[in-house]
Amino acid sequence: MTSRKLVIAIDGPAASGKSTTARLVAARLGYLHVDTGAMYRAFALKVLRRNIAIGDRQGIESLVAGTHVALALQGDVLRVFLDGEDVSDAIRSPEVSRAVSPVSGYPEVRRAMVREQRLLGAAGGIVMDGRDIGTVVYPDADVKFFMVAGIEARARRRQEELTGTGTAIPLEAVVQDIRERDARDAGRAESPLRRADDAIDIDTSALTIEEQVEIVLKAVSGILQERRKR
Repeated sequence: MTSRKLVIAIDGPAASGKSTTARLVAARLGYLHVDTGAMYRAFALKVLRRNIAIGDRQGIESLVAGTHVALALQGDVLRVFLDGEDVSDAIRSPEVSRAVSPVSGYPEVRRAMVREQRLLGAAGGIVMDGRDIGTVVYPDADVKFFMVAGIEARARRRQEELTGTGTAIPLEAVVQDIRERDARDAGRAESPLRRADDAIDIDTSALTIEEQVEIVLKAVSGILQERRKR
């Protein structure tokens, strides 16, 4: 029997509930939660601050070597740091949301972040969420989930998140943003959004967060029980 803790991958499109679920699952298991989307958002924020055009691949990729993105748990809140600055709130702006998908599609950006993400999970004991965790970052993860939801349900969640940060946007505009991001994420050449063949599907449209967490924990419990039998 191995005592190594699990690597848990949770993928899915924007606002499917994966980050909140991953954070709560990690807390219940005593694991580290890594929100890979927040890492890409932090990098996209730096691109915007430098006034680099989204289509300027060379300019964007030139930032990679001099950029440090870190995650730290403060109490039960995951904070995101960009070059030492806490940008946890700044990365949730509509501007960053629009920029993050095209920026994260550049190969050098993707490769740099994937290297960091693999280092974070090298010892196991991690719940990582994103769009390519089960297919690219950790294709050999112990258990993989793919979370989906209807677009209106996702848009309402994103609208509530934005309202909580003081940004009011009509639901129709949020729906359009999500549609466009889905298309970019699924269509990019580098690490596209794709369901891993062995992922467990979870449709969160009508589920509460606690129900989502329980589905994940039940699957994890089954794996741990199998390990104990070996």
